[in-house]
Amino acid sequence: MWNGTDDLDLAKKFGKSATTAGIIFLILGLLGIFFPGIMSVATVFFIGWIMVLAGLMAGYFTYLTDRREWLGWLKAFMLVMVGLLLVLYPMPGIAAIGLLLAVYLLMDAFGSAAIGFSVKPMKGWWLWLVNALLSLVLATIFIVGWPMSSLWLVGLFIGISLFFDGIVLIAMGKSFKDLDKE
Repeated sequence: MWNGTDDLDLAKKFGKSATTAGIIFLILGLLGIFFPGIMSVATVFFIGWIMVLAGLMAGYFTYLTDRREWLGWLKAFMLVMVGLLLVLYPMPGIAAIGLLLAVYLLMDAFGSAAIGFSVKPMKGWWLWLVNALLSLVLATIFIVGWPMSSLWLVGLFIGISLFFDGIVLIAMGKSFKDLDKE
């Protein structure tokens, strides 16, 4: 599997880093699960500041390459403005993210159902239908309470995702650390 000491050293470093990152992700995930409103606001702030920085970089790049390129300036302006709107008014941003997640979950429900029915004779085809039903239920929960449900659902879903990412990173870190024992 691994050829040489360089690969083994890299695997050991990855194992240590993955475990550390996994613990951080687990803690952030638990914070998101127990305090979903705070995680929702933090998510929108994070996205907003990334957009502001991207807009500043787009403006800088436009300045360096072609100062007369109005589309470059427009892109930079739009990124900075939307980013600042998200940072200054996070609630509409949370509602927008919630609506996007609801649309995604609806599309996932229909897609999973279509896949399930198209592979119906195969073993386990019903798992696609279970996935479709779960996505449909989650989308319905988002839509019924929208926009207010977004405040806690966005943070909760991000928290759950981070929690499971942390578990995977810790497990992978442990398996990579165990390579030198083989």
